[in-house]
Amino acid sequence: MGLLSSRRASRVQRKAEAKIRKAEEKAVKTRVQLEAKVGAHEEAKRHKKALKTEHKYQAKAHKAERKTTKSAGKAQQKVAAAEAKTVAAQAKVAEKQSLLNPAKVRRYLTVGRILAPIAGPILYRGAVAARSEITALQARRAGVPAATLTQFGGPSAALRARISTAQETAQKVGEADSTPESSAFVNTMLGRLNNLVVAADAADTMPPAQRRAAQRAISNELTAIDNDLLARLNVHP
Repeated sequence: MGLLSSRRASRVQRKAEAKIRKAEEKAVKTRVQLEAKVGAHEEAKRHKKALKTEHKYQAKAHKAERKTTKSAGKAQQKVAAAEAKTVAAQAKVAEKQSLLNPAKVRRYLTVGRILAPIAGPILYRGAVAARSEITALQARRAGVPAATLTQFGGPSAALRARISTAQETAQKVGEADSTPESSAFVNTMLGRLNNLVVAADAADTMPPAQRRAAQRAISNELTAIDNDLLARLNVHP
């Protein structure tokens, strides 16, 4: 009887231990799933915030560009109106004084030809300065140097500048750590960035609404790559 009781007790103990292990495994699995769910939610929040911020900055840049263009147009119109007013006043005075002769006409035309080259460069320099300010603003919003942004054109210029900057960062990561594992990581990042270059080129040919959606997707992927590179450098935003 003692032997049977001992065996029965051992079975009961093994079953209890199995239940405990199963409960622990389930608890670990539940915790991992919960952590993954929380991490995905936080990543989605970061992407949404970055997208909202970029859209806000782009809207401000476009507004500033429109305002500058409008101001330059108004300034040019004022200059033209002033010149026309001056010519009209001169003609009126000449008519009153009966001094409107071929010599006077030739002089007015000569003055006009002299003023035109002077007024033109002034307006041009103003437009160039305004454009430089807009470019600097767009570069700050995209988080890239203005010199890098000016190397790219098209509707996705800011995205191309961000991709170029990320490529440079990935290459620096590879130079800092030449282990096989690091090289594989860098090659993976560069491959993803090359795909984004192709995507940006394709986005430029799309209709406006579709292009904006594609640009948002590219921006989200860029943000994820930036986070991966920062994590590789032990920087956690």
